[in-house]
Amino acid sequence: MNIIYMLLAISLFVALVFFVLFIFSMRKGQYDDTYTPAVRMLFEDELVKEGTKSKNNPPKEKLTNPDK
Repeated sequence: MNIIYMLLAISLFVALVFFVLFIFSMRKGQYDDTYTPAVRMLFEDELVKEGTKSKNNPPKEKLTNPDK
């Protein structure tokens, strides 16, 4: 039974160490995306065309017959 308590304490310690290392790496910018902004400029025209197309051509309203 003592071994279970010892393994539990060791596992909690290891988990805490990994959590602290993860937080440290997040603050240092380890997971910042440096690739996407360089590639995004290649596709910017396509995104602008699609965005302006919907702004310049609003959806047509359904015509209703006022006589009915």
